[in-house]
Amino acid sequence: MSRSPGLVPVTFKAACPECRARFELAADALRLAIGGSRRTTFYSFTCPECAAPVRKPAGERIVELLTGGGVSTLRSV
Repeated sequence: MSRSPGLVPVTFKAACPECRARFELAADALRLAIGGSRRTTFYSFTCPECAAPVRKPAGERIVELLTGGGVSTLRSV
């Protein structure tokens, strides 16, 4: 995929609840699931430090930021 000149890749700050590492992730390292309720709307990633699967709730603002940053989104009904 080619990028337009001057476009900076979007990164997101994240932290792992298992190993407590803090890092930045590219949009393609995150996944966003949008469900019909707060309980079924979350984002997930794999910790680059300890390889733990991480799943965190995503409110409206987080959904807005992640989708605007190009994170892959799965919508469930």
